[in-house]
Amino acid sequence: MGDTNNNAVESAAKKSGSWFKGVKAEFNKIIWPNRDEVTRQTIAVVLVSFVVGVLIAVLDMGLQYGIDFIINL
Repeated sequence: MGDTNNNAVESAAKKSGSWFKGVKAEFNKIIWPNRDEVTRQTIAVVLVSFVVGVLIAVLDMGLQYGIDFIINL
């Protein structure tokens, strides 16, 4: 019974070691963006988020005005 547990532990250790090697190999394939690309993409995300936030606020105010108008009829 003890041999079965040892084999299972050794098998799990081999599998995890293999998994980590695979992760490391995939990690090395990543092409990291340079500082300028990160800056441009960050600015784009902030601007798009701001524009979408403004659009949602305008739609919210418009719908609220419309609902208040209908309720007060």
